[in-house]
Amino acid sequence: MQNIVMNAFTIILTVAIYFISRKIFIKTQNALLNPLLLSTVAIILILHYSGITFEQYKPGKDIMTFLLGPATVALALPLYQNRHVLRKSWVPILIGLACGAVATLTTAVLLAKMSGLDSLIVKSIATKSITAPIAIEISHITGGDPAIAVAFVVFTGTLGSMIGAGFLSLCKIDNPLARGLAMGVTAHGQGTATILEEGQTQGAMAGVGMALSAIFISLIAPFYIPWLIKF
Repeated sequence: MQNIVMNAFTIILTVAIYFISRKIFIKTQNALLNPLLLSTVAIILILHYSGITFEQYKPGKDIMTFLLGPATVALALPLYQNRHVLRKSWVPILIGLACGAVATLTTAVLLAKMSGLDSLIVKSIATKSITAPIAIEISHITGGDPAIAVAFVVFTGTLGSMIGAGFLSLCKIDNPLARGLAMGVTAHGQGTATILEEGQTQGAMAGVGMALSAIFISLIAPFYIPWLIKF
């Protein structure tokens, strides 16, 4: 009974904190007050000062993490509603996805190498722009550390959701298709959730970018990452 109460409390706490953080972000439109970052910091502080351990929080967290699957599948709705965009522009979409996926992977590895980071870090950072489950599996294949890989994935998604849309606007990229693809390819799920607030087309294209870039990188990473590291 105590475990059920704790699980319910942690889930309600997380949802309430995110709801409040999102309201603050919508009102201020300040990238530094991104709801993902703000709610994460708030929950960490609450758990720390309330004495609730991560082991107590984890069961509730696992339930919420499980719901990521249905939430991801729900992206099929705006994708279906914008299927005419895919039919009309599938060639530039595929070319853009391939170029974007290779660019994010290449720059991550080369910058990590130029910074003199340990080989384990270099292998782990390579998958920073794809969704966590796939990043974990690729890190196993390439010799990276799954925990470090996930940390980079979360950091990339959070940073992308904070500054991605603003950076695209600064570069005068206003096309909904291009904005959605860019966010999906570079900032995966978190970027997709953020850009979905702009419109269904952007959200649908971000979902396409996230899914197809993950598939594409999964196919090339086992061969391309070792080659880049030796380059």
